[in-house]
Amino acid sequence: MDFPINLGDYVSLKFDLNQEKLTDEQKLVLRGNIGLVRDSLVFFTALANVKGLGGHTGGAFDIVPELLIVDGFMKGNESVHPVYFDEAGHRVAIQYIMAVLNGYREAESLLHYREYDKGYYGHPERDEKNGVFFSSGRLGHLWSYVNGVAEADPGKTVVMFGSDGSQMEGDNAEAARYAVARNLNVKLFIDDNDVTIAGHPSEYMKGYDVVKTLQGHGLDVDAGDGEDLDDLFYRIRRALVADGPVAVVNRRPMAVGVPGIEGSPKGHDVIAVDLALDYLKNRGRAEAVEALTGYSAEKVKVSYRGSSPGMAKVRDDFGKIVCELIDDLENPASQVLVVDSDLEGSCGLHHIRKNHPEVYVHGGIMERNNYSVAAGFGSEPGRQGIFGTFSAFLEMVVSEITMARLNDANVLAHFSHSGIDDMADNTCHFGINNFFADNALIEGDFTRLYFPADAGQLRGLLKAIFNDAGLRFVFSTRSATPFILTEEGEVLYGDDYTFVPGRDEIIREGSDGTIVTYGEMVYRCLDAVEQLKDEGVNLTLMNKPTLNSVDEEMIRKAGQSPFTLVVESQNTKTGLGSRYGTWLLERGYSPRYSLMGTSRPGHGGIAEQLPHQGLAVSDIKKEIRTML
Repeated sequence: MDFPINLGDYVSLKFDLNQEKLTDEQKLVLRGNIGLVRDSLVFFTALANVKGLGGHTGGAFDIVPELLIVDGFMKGNESVHPVYFDEAGHRVAIQYIMAVLNGYREAESLLHYREYDKGYYGHPERDEKNGVFFSSGRLGHLWSYVNGVAEADPGKTVVMFGSDGSQMEGDNAEAARYAVARNLNVKLFIDDNDVTIAGHPSEYMKGYDVVKTLQGHGLDVDAGDGEDLDDLFYRIRRALVADGPVAVVNRRPMAVGVPGIEGSPKGHDVIAVDLALDYLKNRGRAEAVEALTGYSAEKVKVSYRGSSPGMAKVRDDFGKIVCELIDDLENPASQVLVVDSDLEGSCGLHHIRKNHPEVYVHGGIMERNNYSVAAGFGSEPGRQGIFGTFSAFLEMVVSEITMARLNDANVLAHFSHSGIDDMADNTCHFGINNFFADNALIEGDFTRLYFPADAGQLRGLLKAIFNDAGLRFVFSTRSATPFILTEEGEVLYGDDYTFVPGRDEIIREGSDGTIVTYGEMVYRCLDAVEQLKDEGVNLTLMNKPTLNSVDEEMIRKAGQSPFTLVVESQNTKTGLGSRYGTWLLERGYSPRYSLMGTSRPGHGGIAEQLPHQGLAVSDIKKEIRTML
């Protein structure tokens, strides 16, 4: 397929820093460029949606006017550092189309946005030969980095694109103070669209104002209408020629001019295909419409032996089950506080908001604060703080975890999107360092890490640990998982299942070797075990849902086995496999030992992430044969 919008119609502009306003001809060309880029963004993000790859449309769509104006100043003035640093990683689609327009890649490459091994990941990852010059995706992490770029070359003006959502992160307060104190030539262009993933900051974050916040740190701030090209050009040029740090705040509705998503959190995610078709029809993009309607993605259904055909999302069921547990409480608001970090729909917390709004807080994009708030609420017996975010962001709250522990806090934390399965957002969003939470001193430690194999085990797990003291971490994957079955074909973790913290569980029994696993790797390992059984190989499959405690009976069983293989999607340097071997040796056991986990940067895609790490069922079977 050829790219159905002619990017050859794009006309590159150059602006001189002495130029105070657009000429009529420049404005006409700029409007044409904006329309071309925005139409293209809608098309290729919607195409990714057709393929089931997801993506994000509205943020990239929003900042096209200011980015193209800044690009003109970059091309017209060597004093402007030629990188569009952007702290909002989900706007990455605009980085990719600019890489094409700047000659780094062909237009047809955009047809493969978020596909496996195509270099178009869900967040920017530095790839200079293909026109991406920085990595980002964890909010609040880039401004300080940009300050360092400005320190390295004080003769250059360095730009960063931000948003009202990303500016909530506390790191940006430190970066702002530093930039002002050092009078760095850093210029911020902030899309203030009053939309984050789960709502509108003006509604859930009363008192928060991007302009006042940045002014409070000492920045020169210039706010205006992001769609008024004359005023936008004037404000951008003024910022670029000013001495020191300046923030240009551009106000507009999210996905302005796109019916169905304008001004809505829906605009943050990938545009629905029917809405994209309507938009492109109205824009006269007949070839793009034909390309979208004529494309059909083949859906491959994979079945796994030993597991049910039906699937369930553990991350979503977390909220449903917590609601049931809260239902049984008298005056829940006095006992439970649930603090969301703008990811309620991803962690299942939206169910709690709908069913128990009295215990729910929309905490915004402030993970460190929100974890500590949950800990403070749970700092007395009988009170429970509940917190949710992505597993990748566990790395951001390690210090808060330590302080919560030192304060004897009771926190039930749900970290979804653990591991790498279905993670098109790629490497920066891999949740592969979950064991960082297990950082206490051994004496008197109640910290527990739990990773259920399916939604049925989650139910038993939450019932058992909900009222426990201390810090509890429950992990779940982005992907759905099937239900584990017994050898007789019955659901293993059914209504009569009782979860016992710290106990490892035998899924299948065998004498030729032992596989220790957990989470989303249980059903994959079970498939491998069932297939090898047909070949006369009988293996023990051990599910270890409590990750950071030793079940002495079960480790003895593993230690006396001919071999022990740990299979997980966590980092091979920090996961269970890196410590399980030590546990065996400490107890005098020395079976042949190996581990499988995540060891490579991602290459995009959805179902391809695990095979890319060598964690497909076929890879597990191959490793078992090697050990045999």
